[in-house]
Amino acid sequence: MQNLRHGGTMDWNLALIALVGYFFGAIPFAVIIAKWHKINILICGSGNPGATNVYRTAGKLPGRIVFLCDVLKGFVAVRVAGYLANGNLQLAMMIGLIGAFFGHNFSLFIKCRGGKGISVLMGGMAAAMTNVLLIGLLTWGVVFLLTGYVSLASICYSAILPLCSYLFGYDKHSNLIVLFLSAFAIARHIPNIRRLLTGTEYRFTPRESGQ
Repeated sequence: MQNLRHGGTMDWNLALIALVGYFFGAIPFAVIIAKWHKINILICGSGNPGATNVYRTAGKLPGRIVFLCDVLKGFVAVRVAGYLANGNLQLAMMIGLIGAFFGHNFSLFIKCRGGKGISVLMGGMAAAMTNVLLIGLLTWGVVFLLTGYVSLASICYSAILPLCSYLFGYDKHSNLIVLFLSAFAIARHIPNIRRLLTGTEYRFTPRESGQ
């Protein structure tokens, strides 16, 4: 009976962590910051409420601010999950990351629309799996510098995370969660993959990249 009560308490605790993470992730910084610049990001450019689209439509500084804010909401969501944890700390942080990731992708504040979650994933991984994040960032940077495609860099970043998580010896639940989030992030890039294959994907130029 005591085990059942403990299990039930832990289930409610993880549900709370997921919900808190969702609300952090759902804050639509891209929409808010673009609106300050008199731009409706939901109908401009690609229509995607993410840092890359803000960068293209509103400029470098707004785009970078959105990116930083989205990274921070993933980081904060996972840190808060750690404080709320009632049991397995690593699992609690990963559940917080799931909540933030899906909050970003399907924000209730903008009718369940959202970005693709790469920046939130970066922030959450910084808090939960720093060593895995570093390899992922290195991969992202190399692919972007070689190709100029943000989307391709993000896809490669997502693809390498599950392998790194496994090789660094994280537990089974964490590895499965990273695999799931990475697969979902790649799936969100299917339109970009199609454009990459047809040669119509947007590429950052050296001038736009600030080089």
